[in-house]
Amino acid sequence: MTRSGLLDSPLALMDTTMDQLRTLVVVHETGTALGAARALGREQASVQKQLDTMNRNFSELCGEPLVLKQGRGKDVLFTGTGTTLVALARGTLGDWLDGIHSSRRRLGRSLLVGTTRFTLGYLAGARERVAEEFRERGIDLKVGHVRTRDVLAKLRAKEIDLVCGSVVTESGGETSRELDAFDVMEWRRSAVSLVTNLPVDELPGPAVERGELASLPLVVPASGVMAGVLHTWFGPGYRDTLRIAAEIDNVNYGLELLRSGVVRGCMLVTEGVADAAGDPEAAYARGLRAVELVHDTGPTLEVLLGAFTRRGERAGYAADHPLNLLWNALEREKERWRRERHGPGEGPAQDPFELATAQDPDEGL
Repeated sequence: MTRSGLLDSPLALMDTTMDQLRTLVVVHETGTALGAARALGREQASVQKQLDTMNRNFSELCGEPLVLKQGRGKDVLFTGTGTTLVALARGTLGDWLDGIHSSRRRLGRSLLVGTTRFTLGYLAGARERVAEEFRERGIDLKVGHVRTRDVLAKLRAKEIDLVCGSVVTESGGETSRELDAFDVMEWRRSAVSLVTNLPVDELPGPAVERGELASLPLVVPASGVMAGVLHTWFGPGYRDTLRIAAEIDNVNYGLELLRSGVVRGCMLVTEGVADAAGDPEAAYARGLRAVELVHDTGPTLEVLLGAFTRRGERAGYAADHPLNLLWNALEREKERWRRERHGPGEGPAQDPFELATAQDPDEGL
């Protein structure tokens, strides 16, 4: 747009704020002013006032309002102009946020890091390695909790700069195509196995073929790594084709269900958890036993634990950029833990590799 075009922009358009645009998008997503108010943490009257203002301004600019009321309890109706403006608002806000994040990352004044619960130990050790330099340079390291199912999504959406967590990938050193968009620091891979409370005469073991899972009562997670494993092996409709004995939100609850005997069946876990099922020191697994999972058909999957950034981003920064400094610190921390590794039941200094791939009450593996 030329300078004269900018100077001649209608006042009604110039008075439209980004906050109003965000409100419009949220109303479109939730359907009502009340729904938007709840999502935004505001009073309904405040949201409605913004809608009324935008309706008035864009009726003047375009010839029709953005939304029409449909009656009490009904979703508002977006006009053609309203639908067009929602798309423009999403793009405008997205472009601004991308630009701000890009500038922040380029300058290296702050770093946003996500971590699942049991990878926090790695980050804590790495942070100590860079803490003094970050403090001297005034670099703000911000850390947030990320659920396993959102590990890559948060990176892809540029909500964080680096994440420590677990993803599903193929075995044999290969990585899934989904990881092609990321730089991966691999800490450990863990095979998928089973724990069960079924008696030996019902499930003899010591191994079961993957195809036999369809005939076994299963305790399955609602989301997360193991849900991804089942999706890969049995397709998106696996809940309709498998025998689901219980659906859980996290691994610990599944273990408790099996230990209690309230539910009889099997649960997919990482190999570390399965191995600990027979360990008397692993109290969470007492009363359960491990059954090896033999992959008769289809891809052999593993849980890859590590650190991830967007591919090529680190290479575009100087060696002393905070992202590169923290990445290198995580590499050193990885080597330290490998030298001092402890297995399940060997004492309180349990290897966070194993913890992260074994059980996380909040992650829903």
